[in-house]
Order: sequence, then structure tokens, then C-alpha cells
Amino acid sequence: MNSSIVENFSLTRGGPFHRLLVLLGRAGDERQRVINRALLATLVTWLPLLFLSLVQGLAYGPQVKIPFLRDFAANARFLVALPILILAESRIDQRWRRLVLEFLRSGLVSHTELTSFERVIEEITRLRDLVLPEVVMIVLAYAPILLGKAELLMSGTSNWHTTTAGAFTLAGWWFRIVSTPIFRFLLLRWIWRMFLWTSFLWRVSKINLFLVATHTDMAAGMGFLSEGQKAFSSIVFAGGAVIAGSVGNAIAYEGATLASQKFAMIVYGVLAIILLVVPLLAVSPALLKIKKKAMIEYGALVTKHDQLFETKWIREQHAPDEVILGSPDPSSLADLGSSYTVVRRMTLIPITKPTLITLAVAAALPMLPVVVLTTPTGELVHLVIKMLA
Repeated sequence: MNSSIVENFSLTRGGPFHRLLVLLGRAGDERQRVINRALLATLVTWLPLLFLSLVQGLAYGPQVKIPFLRDFAANARFLVALPILILAESRIDQRWRRLVLEFLRSGLVSHTELTSFERVIEEITRLRDLVLPEVVMIVLAYAPILLGKAELLMSGTSNWHTTTAGAFTLAGWWFRIVSTPIFRFLLLRWIWRMFLWTSFLWRVSKINLFLVATHTDMAAGMGFLSEGQKAFSSIVFAGGAVIAGSVGNAIAYEGATLASQKFAMIVYGVLAIILLVVPLLAVSPALLKIKKKAMIEYGALVTKHDQLFETKWIREQHAPDEVILGSPDPSSLADLGSSYTVVRRMTLIPITKPTLITLAVAAALPMLPVVVLTTPTGELVHLVIKMLA
């Protein structure tokens, strides 16, 4: 076994952009290096917008309805969401590495399958290091510009993006050419990494894993994958911050109500959870196969045991001096019944309720300030009292 292949597994330390960071001395998982990268990204995307808005008198004041410093969407995107997309890299990558090692520690990958397991890791690493995916990401990040479309966080209301004549301001140009493409690129990289993780799980599920249908995690021994998805709560929070900023703008400047924006917030929460459950669907075929096999085998075993118990104790075909009190037969009957119940209740998606709750809270938390600020104090007090009563 080549332990370095498994122990050095990473979905973030590779690709052209990472190699560029290495050349610039900005790569590394050390806390300070990660923080420095997040600060640098903020300095490149947000600070020029502030400076250029100040130069043209659009950062604050009554010149436009939405000055830069009062644009909830822009500030949430570049001061909250974008740094999180970078800060989360190290933590999530470490979680992925622990999950990969867990396949070995838990015995799911047997000695005879180690070579196949390492081959899967090598294949995923080759995919991670390809140049084409990141080229496509860059093209997609600049696609609206190439197609002549302008992304404005607000439209129909005077703001720091455009002049009264409809032309882009200096800050508007920077937002369009630099800030937004960088944000899109970082978001697309996470989508690519999620695809790589899904592909890894799919390929691993195809090798001969030592799955046990009676495992008490109700996922044949792969329940630990659910805990791995909790690490994505920070990414879900980042997306929620972007949605919350847009909702805040709509309510503050376009006359929208919280009720009219409720659907968008709910849809985001649902979609975020679904997208993070999708990777776990990659192992569902393997779990379905082991469950079907176990249902037949344990079903036959339970039937045989029940028949023997029935013959011996109900029809009283046992030795005259043998009594059921103290006999191991009832205990074995109960144990076997419990094992069959575990098999029957075995899930096909290794996701737990606590993980779903964690992701739901992460999606909803950024929306809380919007709800609090747009709901009358009296209604909030009444709601809190009603919840406590």
C-alpha cells in the first residue's frame, strides 16, 4: 500500500490556479496563509469598488438612491461570501481527507482492494489537475461580458453601478470586469470540487467494499459520509449571505415585502440541501445492492430460526427436562429479529437528520438579520412569546 497517496489526498491542492498560487508563494493550508488569501481577494474585489465610488461621489450620500456602502448585495457578496469561499477550503479539504482515510480505518476497503482504491484516488487527482476545467470556468465567469450582458445587482433604481445616462461608472466597470468574474470563478471551483468528490464516491462504490447491512449506522458502514457534508455548512452560509443581500436590497429600495421574497429564501434553502445530498447518491446503488442481498439472506435466516424455535418450544419437541427459562434460544431469536429490523430500516442515502438540520440552519442564518430588520418589533415580541409559551 502506498500510504502517501491516501494521506495526501486533496481536492483543493491542484489545478492551474493552485500552481499559480504556489509560484506566487500564496499557497498552503496554514491558517495565516489561508487568511492572507481571503484578505487579498477582498482587497482586489471590494476595496477598488469603495475607492472608485468615493472618487465619483457614489460611496455614500444622496447622489444616488443606492450608494455603494448601502448596497447590501455587493457588500454581502465581497465582504462575507467571497472570503468564506476561500477560508472554507482548508477545513473542507481536511474533512475530505479524513473521510478517505476512514474507508481504510473502518475496514470497508479490504487488503485485496487497496490497489483499486489507490487507483481511484490517482484518477481523481488527474482530473483535479487538468487545465481544461479551469479554462472553462474562466470562460463561464466572463460569459456575460462576452455575450454583451451586464450584471447589475440592482436595476431600475439609481445606484453606484451606472451614471444617470446609463453608462457604467468606474466602480461599475471594475465590478463587471474584475470583482464579479473572480466571485464566479471561486464559486465554479467549488462546483467542480463537488463533482470530483461525487466522482470519487461513485468510483469507490464500484470496488468490492466490505459493506455490512446490519451496521447500526443504518448505512452499511458508510454513515460517516453524512458527517462529511456538515463541513459544507460554511459554503451554504456564504450562498445564503448573497441571497440575503439581494433580498435586503429588494425590500429596502424596491418596495418589496418580506412575504414576497419568502419564496426565494425558501427555494435557496431547499436547493442548497439537495445539492449537498446529491454527492451521497453516488453510493446509493451499492447500498441498494447490499440491502436487497441482505433482505433475502437475513429473511431466510430469520425464517429458519423461527421455524426451529416454533418446533422446539411451541410444539414442545424438546427434552422433558429442558425449560425455556434460561435457554439462549429466546435471546438469539430477539437478536436475529433486531438484525433483520436494522437491515429493513437501512437507508439508501447516508445522510442523517442532524446533518440536514445543520445545513438548513446554515442556509437560514444569513436571512435572520433581514427578517429581524423588516419585521415590526411588536410582531417579533409576539412571535417569541408564542414560541416560549
